Amino acid sequence: MTLPTPDIEAQPRPGSRAARMLQPLAKDALRQLAEQHQVCVRPVVLRRTDTVTGRTDVVEVPCGATLAAKCKPCAERGRRLRIQQIREGWHLADEPAVRPDKPGEDVLSLVRLRAHLEFERHALAYEPMDPDARAAQVADIDAAIVEVDEALAESNLRGRLTPTERDKRPRRRRSTRRRQDSPDLPRLPVDPRTVGRAYTGRQGKTYRPSMLLTLTLDSHGPVHSHFRRGGYVVPCECGQRHQPHDPLLSTPVDSDSYDYRRAALDSIHFARVLDRWWQNLRRAAGWNVQYAGAVELQRRLAPHAHFAIRGTLPRKLLKQIAAATYHQVWWPRFDQPVYRVDTPPLWDTDRQAYVDPKTREPLPTWAEALDELEEPGTPPAYVARLGRIDARGIDQGTKDAERSIRYVTKYVTKDLTDQARPRSDPQKAHFDRLHAELSVLPCSPTCANWLLYGVQPDKAKPGLTPGRCTGKVHQRATLGFTGRRVLVSRQWSGKTLADHRADNRAWVRAILAGNLADTDDQADTDNGQPDGQADNPDRYRFELARPDDPDVPPLQHRILRAVSERIRWRTTLTNARQRATGAVSATTRPLTLAA
Repeated sequence: MTLPTPDIEAQPRPGSRAARMLQPLAKDALRQLAEQHQVCVRPVVLRRTDTVTGRTDVVEVPCGATLAAKCKPCAERGRRLRIQQIREGWHLADEPAVRPDKPGEDVLSLVRLRAHLEFERHALAYEPMDPDARAAQVADIDAAIVEVDEALAESNLRGRLTPTERDKRPRRRRSTRRRQDSPDLPRLPVDPRTVGRAYTGRQGKTYRPSMLLTLTLDSHGPVHSHFRRGGYVVPCECGQRHQPHDPLLSTPVDSDSYDYRRAALDSIHFARVLDRWWQNLRRAAGWNVQYAGAVELQRRLAPHAHFAIRGTLPRKLLKQIAAATYHQVWWPRFDQPVYRVDTPPLWDTDRQAYVDPKTREPLPTWAEALDELEEPGTPPAYVARLGRIDARGIDQGTKDAERSIRYVTKYVTKDLTDQARPRSDPQKAHFDRLHAELSVLPCSPTCANWLLYGVQPDKAKPGLTPGRCTGKVHQRATLGFTGRRVLVSRQWSGKTLADHRADNRAWVRAILAGNLADTDDQADTDNGQPDGQADNPDRYRFELARPDDPDVPPLQHRILRAVSERIRWRTTLTNARQRATGAVSATTRPLTLAA
């Protein structure tokens, strides 16, 4: 007797547990709807108090998360805002620099008084008097200096006139002479211009090209790679041709000879190398080059950066600058560990220092370790360098320009290690090996890992555990890189992200008003604020509201209401745009609405 073969792909019995488990979840449906209409899924609830009328309201603001794993609508809104920022500043024809206003007489009088106080404080050190009397007079002058600094902070003066604290320690000076193993660079006076050169074509058309630049670290050893040249797959270093989803891709060909220590140190100091690169580029080019880009992680787990550069530069000069760019780490030597993680130095309460676990002798302090570097001929602890660069020209208004902008910003909403997350056992082993190397390397002068190399960290305190430093360098989510993910120069577009948001809101208000006139008065009237009080920053006071407060609705109710408001708002905006199609100029409208 032959039994019937059960149909594996058949639908489960209605009403069974398997059928119920296939039903969509309500919270997933709400989250999907919120993300579809670009509504924040975890808004921050604030309690706003009007100091004029005494009215208290509960308002919601978006969380402003930059990672899609936390809030996809807010992260996508931030990415579109970055796209708009890069687009507006890439091919500028006019200088975006704004000259600051001259200080008024009231500010100059405060600065003059501050100068007199500084002179009197310095002159007290040379007058013969009792030390206690001198200390009392210095304390009185310091109190007056604090009052003047507070008055300067309340004025319209931008920046700080003096440092916040007086550092009495002698400043350590390093030689600025270039290394003998690095090529020399041309050093030109930096012209304040930020706009690149314009070229005239044969038919009289003006071209203002720019560049897309990729900066990559040097190789730390051969890795398995998949490279296709047309329809031909180039053999790897191992001699085989790997497929695009081969589990060995981006892993070392020989893990024993792969320099994990140098890979970890390059990741730690990659941000400093980028800063040195832009300094060398501006000095060698002779003008204030502007850039906007983002840092990503390669599949081999090494950081690299993509930048949009305004203007063009010779590729030969760019390669020369890349070969001459380096960053010297002037730290105590940390080539070989002196202690192990399981037997680290111990904290001595009486001496207020870390001591050797066997001899009970205190370790050299951070200042004593740096004093040894003052001896002539002492090399730096490490030298980080750049590797390969890739540069190509981009014309304004082309598909290449839009494609390059989205290429630069495609990973800004993801964590640094998301696009290079290991998927196979060899990739996981490579990831764990690099993270293990990062966990025992020092990340800063205050890192607890200095105890492994026989040096007390700067500002040592009890409770430091080597191998468990809480710095971002040692986290698996950063894998060594702790700098800013998005890097934009100060004079890129002449605007901040808040300025771009304000431009988008002004455009929306102009569309809803039916024209492109200034609608600030209309906005004040719509908000119910009297004239002269809308711009008062001290009128409203904000504080966080607790989720369990009786006047705070549940999160699900607030998200549903926000979705409805967004749908109604978009419908109103679409109808207003259709009515104002003839009145709205395409050049005035923001190319990417991120309000």
